[in-house]
Amino acid sequence: MQRLTKTFSRSVFSSVKTLFGNALRSSFHPKQSFTTSSLREILKCQNHPIPGDLLKWNSLGFCRTSRFATGFAPLQPQTLDSIINIEKAKNQSPEDVAASWDDFHLGRTHIGTSMKAELYHLLEQRATNCRYFVIPLWRGSGYTTMFAQVQMPHILFTGLEDYKARGTQASPYFTVTYYKEFAESKDLVLIRGDVVFPSKLSDSEAKWLLETLQSFYLNDVRYKLVERFNRDTREFEFKDVLQALDMPSL
Repeated sequence: MQRLTKTFSRSVFSSVKTLFGNALRSSFHPKQSFTTSSLREILKCQNHPIPGDLLKWNSLGFCRTSRFATGFAPLQPQTLDSIINIEKAKNQSPEDVAASWDDFHLGRTHIGTSMKAELYHLLEQRATNCRYFVIPLWRGSGYTTMFAQVQMPHILFTGLEDYKARGTQASPYFTVTYYKEFAESKDLVLIRGDVVFPSKLSDSEAKWLLETLQSFYLNDVRYKLVERFNRDTREFEFKDVLQALDMPSL
């Protein structure tokens, strides 16, 4: 993922105050950005079943007969104009907007980053027919398998074991929203991630998950694994994902 370089000069901090003045004066808390009600509403129209062979995925907590989208949907994100002063941002360079965006989210239980519009469009295109993937999250001497649903401009992450235990009542651990308002004018897409359950996922783990998932969709070689998982499941091997991430097979 290509990210614009952050700067920490006084001008950047001044830009932060200019763009996020109202937000900075308010108490910033995940509940202001998302609510946990009505997780089943937003993706009702999606009829894509979760890919995966029952015997192969059962050990990973995968339920072949369940449809992920019927019970797992994006929470309600804030609109960009409720976070940033769009009119003032129009007069700033892409670098300054991206740096201010990143700086604003530091230490606030949120992830703030950005990407080039071209990369976003590629991600969006590839996610159209390949909406699901699995990412091993290394912890200590082993890994926890996370399940991702990509329906742009949203990405959702939850644990496979949690989904297995709660079925359609499973809640996302981490949600991501892409803001395209500056895609044409500045070749810039702003990205905001919200850790819904800090007890299940740290900020650093959430950031790693986002960057890693994006790498599987944007890298041509890694994307073949995403295609295989969604389109040719019988040929998909989880060990190939581990190998791509230089993780040992346990």
